[in-house]
Amino acid sequence: MSRRDMVAGATAAALTTLPSGARAGSAAADKPVMAKVGLTVNGQRRELELDIRTSLLDAAREHLHLTGSKKGCDHGQCGACTMIVDGRRINACLTLAVMHQGSEITTIEGLGQPDNLHPMQAAFVKHDGYQCGYCTPGQICSGVAVLAEIKAGIPSHVTADLNAPTVVSEAEIRERMSGNICRCGAYSNIVEAMTEVAGRQA
Repeated sequence: MSRRDMVAGATAAALTTLPSGARAGSAAADKPVMAKVGLTVNGQRRELELDIRTSLLDAAREHLHLTGSKKGCDHGQCGACTMIVDGRRINACLTLAVMHQGSEITTIEGLGQPDNLHPMQAAFVKHDGYQCGYCTPGQICSGVAVLAEIKAGIPSHVTADLNAPTVVSEAEIRERMSGNICRCGAYSNIVEAMTEVAGRQA
């Protein structure tokens, strides 16, 4: 039995032993409303039946067992949960899974595996773009999406000329990645990794 299975089992057991008055609200309010959700996750169609309050992050971690995306602040402030949904990066802790019926979702597991790394993953390893590694999945997913945004000509707050093609620069990378927090402070290495990947894509 894994540590995760043990914690999940203990939590379920604790909830079933709570006295009826221990929960807030009425019994009707506590009863979950379930919905069927169809998602394409990392290229594979997945059908789930979820409580409609389930975040996309929890659907991936708890129901699909894709634990690469991390739950950091759970308030959309740290970026550890970043996934790529229909080609755009989002904070998966802030959106409900039911809102993404039919969406194409890419998590860190879908970008690459240890024996077949995505270029961004390989660049993070090469440039030591992580230390504790907790924020790394979100940083990498965001980094991949940032380069796609720049390539598509989507401007940022620091883009000087909105009529000229957007170029990859340290200022652009730092501005666009500002929603992904690294408590270890590996920012300069992350910029180096992304700059190298951008150079290969040019």
